[in-house]
Amino acid sequence: MATSLAEIRAKLKSQESRSERTGGGDNAIFPHWNIPEGTTTAVRFLPDNDPNNTFFWAERLMIRLPFSGVKNDMNSKPVVVQVPCVEMWNETCPVLTEVRGWFKDSSLEDMGRKYWKKRSYIFQGFVTENTLQEDAPENPIRRFVISPSIFNLIKDALMDPDIQEMPTDYTAGLDFRITKTTKGQYADYSTSKWARKETALTEAQMAAIETHGLNTLSDYLPKKPTEVELQCIKDMFEASVNGEAYDVERWGQYYRPYGVDAPAGSSTSSTSTAKAPTTPTPAPAAPVMETAPAPVATPAEMGATPVATPTPAPQTETVAAPVAPVATEGNESKRAEDILAMIRNRQS
Repeated sequence: MATSLAEIRAKLKSQESRSERTGGGDNAIFPHWNIPEGTTTAVRFLPDNDPNNTFFWAERLMIRLPFSGVKNDMNSKPVVVQVPCVEMWNETCPVLTEVRGWFKDSSLEDMGRKYWKKRSYIFQGFVTENTLQEDAPENPIRRFVISPSIFNLIKDALMDPDIQEMPTDYTAGLDFRITKTTKGQYADYSTSKWARKETALTEAQMAAIETHGLNTLSDYLPKKPTEVELQCIKDMFEASVNGEAYDVERWGQYYRPYGVDAPAGSSTSSTSTAKAPTTPTPAPAAPVMETAPAPVATPAEMGATPVATPTPAPQTETVAAPVAPVATEGNESKRAEDILAMIRNRQS
């Protein structure tokens, strides 16, 4: 039977949409988790383009909502939807409000850790020594999605009195050397460290900054959920805990697992009236896929697995939930700010 032109167009459009969701070959994110075991890759971090950001990184908090499968799909496997934790905006997270109480009951601790927020950090910079075989992007300024274990090495070493300049300084900065080994069955990066020798950026690197400009790191954080999207997160959380399947018709226009299409007739870039309280009005689409209102739970920039990159995800690294979770984010941020202030004082 001959295929109609309409069917061809529909299939091509579907393929284009899928390509966009998987990053479309965009390799701006450097997948350091893919470097060979026993090797070291060096990166040179650059400052944030946002003058209001004290740090040269942006922190992201995500929550993973596991589902047994996709509703009405007999062949579906377990899926995970990643959603932003509103503690990123210093607001009360409805998921964590519920989960905190679980840590008072030892029988619920494992469940609590499953739904506890996952922390990661967005950096940008150059790959100065690359042990990974890859097609280099046209813009050599890459993004790095750093796990808490590597981030702590980056941050804590800033207290070293031998570091006199900001590591992101163009003329006297430092490379950070990411070393991958294995501990048990998991990748281990605990021997990663700052280089001891200061170096200046090369002419080519300076030219790349001039040509492409620095990124504003907050652009690669998820957008803040609207009230209707926050209600959607609550509904998905309850359904996940209850062991229900992911419902594309209910939630697909807001948040969905990687590789799952939005429901027919829905649009993430338009606003319509909700038909029921649990099916809220979609918010306007944010720019690029890393911050889309219906974030596809893909790769690194969405948390434990990377966003908008076709490469495999890094090993999942869960931020350990405290036995009795308390709000320590302010203290962590303050300490990091003090560290950078100390370095700046040394320079002056």
